[in-house]
Amino acid sequence: MNEFTRRGFLGTAAAVGGTTVVTTALGGAPAAEAAVPEAADGGACGARTSLVKVDRADRRYQDLVTRGFNGRFRGRPDVVYVVHTADQVVDAVNQAVAAGRRIAVRSGGHCFEGFVDDPAVRAVIDMSQMRQVFYDSGKRAFAVEPGATLGETYRALYLDWGVTIPAGVCPQVGVGGHVLGGGYGPLSRRDGVVADHLYAVEVVVVDASGQARKVVATSAADDPNRELWWAHTGGGGGNFGIVTRYWFRTPGATGTDPSALLPKAPTSTLRHIVTWDWSALTEQAFTRIIDNHGAWHQRNSAAGTPYASMHSVFYLNSRAAGQILLDIQTDGGLDGAETLLNDFVAAVNEGTGVEPAVQRTTEPWLRATLANKFDTGGFDRTKSKGAYLRKPWTAAQAATLYRHLSADSQVWGEVSLYSYGGKVNSVPETATATAQRDSIIKVWMSATWMDPAHDEANLAWIREIYREIFATTGGVPVPDDRTEGTFINYPDVDLADPQWNTSGVPWYTLYYKGNYPRLQRVKARWDPRDVFRHALSVRPPG
Repeated sequence: MNEFTRRGFLGTAAAVGGTTVVTTALGGAPAAEAAVPEAADGGACGARTSLVKVDRADRRYQDLVTRGFNGRFRGRPDVVYVVHTADQVVDAVNQAVAAGRRIAVRSGGHCFEGFVDDPAVRAVIDMSQMRQVFYDSGKRAFAVEPGATLGETYRALYLDWGVTIPAGVCPQVGVGGHVLGGGYGPLSRRDGVVADHLYAVEVVVVDASGQARKVVATSAADDPNRELWWAHTGGGGGNFGIVTRYWFRTPGATGTDPSALLPKAPTSTLRHIVTWDWSALTEQAFTRIIDNHGAWHQRNSAAGTPYASMHSVFYLNSRAAGQILLDIQTDGGLDGAETLLNDFVAAVNEGTGVEPAVQRTTEPWLRATLANKFDTGGFDRTKSKGAYLRKPWTAAQAATLYRHLSADSQVWGEVSLYSYGGKVNSVPETATATAQRDSIIKVWMSATWMDPAHDEANLAWIREIYREIFATTGGVPVPDDRTEGTFINYPDVDLADPQWNTSGVPWYTLYYKGNYPRLQRVKARWDPRDVFRHALSVRPPG
C-alpha cells in the first residue's frame, strides 16, 4: 500500500425550511429532543448569519488555502468564503460572479488533482462549516450537508437510527465531493454506490444573467428539475453548481420510520489482514495470486451471492513497502462469515507455494469504520489513476505489474484492487450518472512522496505502469469487453493529454461512457455561463 495507507492502517427536533427534522450533534451523543428555532437566513440556530470573507491579509488565509490533499498544488485565490448556510453560498457566488472571479468549491479537500488549487481560481467557497446531519420528516429522507465528513455522517446515522450509506472507507473525506462522483465503499457490493441512495439535492446555480439561486431537485419522476438530480448521481463535482444539502433515502423504501429508509449497518466487522512478504514472492507466485484473485471475482461478483457482504482491498505495494497486503472484511453477524473469509483467502493463495501471514479481528462496526485513517504521515505529494475491470488481468498485464512493483526502486507506488460488482451491477447504467455497472474490480493506482525534487521520478513511475498495463488500448482503460473506463473521483488530467491517452477515446467517455451527452445538456440548462469548471469538468455542448 502507499505511505498514507501503511501509516494509517496498522436527536434534536428542529424546524428547517418549515419541516420538522431530527438532528444529531456531531461528535457527541444525540441531544435531547427540543424545539429549536430556525435562523433568519434559513440555517440552523447558532450558525453565523453573516458571510465570512477571508483575503490574503487575513491570518486565517494560509490555513484555508492549504487544506487540499495533494501538496503538488497550492492555490492563491483573492478570497476564500467560509459559508454556513445555503443563503450565504448564494451571496458568495453572486459576489464572485459580479467581480469576475473564477470559482472553486472545497468541502473535505481530498481532490487528487489541482481543481481547487488552480492558479486561475480567484475565489474559493469553503463548505467545511456546513456539517449538519439530520432526518427530514417532510422528505422522509436523511439530510446531510456537504461539509460533514463521512465519519461524522456514519456516526450520526448509526447512533440515532442504526442505518448507514455505502460510502467510502476514509472517515475524514468530505461528503460534498464524494457523493458527486457516485461514491462507493465496503458496503457497495451489498447496497450499491452512494448515488443509488440519493433522493434529492439542494444546489446553488447561476442563471444566464449571472444571478445565483437555490434549487431543489429530486428523483421523483414528475419533478421538473429531475435531470439536475440525475447529474449529481455520479456526474462529478464542480460542474453544475454548488450542492448545499443532500437527502438520502433508498429507492423503494416506504413508511415513516427513519430506521427503515436506509440500509442497516452491519452488526460487527470481521476482518482478515493477509500479507505476503516481497522476499518470498517469485514472479510465478505473484502472478498466481493475481490470477486467483481475478478469477474469484469473476465467479463471485453477482448480486445476491453469499459473498455480497464481503469487501476486500488488495494493496499491491511496490517492493519498497516490503509486503503486499489483502484487507478483507464482512459483517461478523452473518452465518458462516469466518468460513467465507477463510475460503476467499485459500482461493487467492491456492498453488502459490507461499504461506501468507493472516491476522483476524472482530470489532463493533462503528468503531472499526471510524478507525480507518487516511493519514499521509507527511507524504503529501501524490498522483493517482484508476480503472474498472470487467475481466481479470491478462497474463501480460500481470507480468507488467510484477516488473514495475518488484523493481528495486525508492518509489512508494501502489496498485489497489477493490472488490466491486454485486448490487452495483444490478442498476442500469443510465439510471444514474454513474455509468460503470458491469465491473468486478475497481483499480486505484498511486504514488506518494514528500520532496518536490522527486516529482519527476514518481510521476514517471505511475505514468509508465499505467500506460504499459493498458498498452493494447492506447494507454488507458477504454470501455470494452475487459475494462469499463475509470472513476471521476480518481481524476487524472493525463487522460485529456494525447501524450498519455493515445486511444482516440476522449477522457469524458472514459469517465461517463454514453452518459456524457446527457450531462452536457444538464450543463447547458443549469450552468449556461460555465461558471463552474475545471480541467475535467463537463463541457457545454459545442
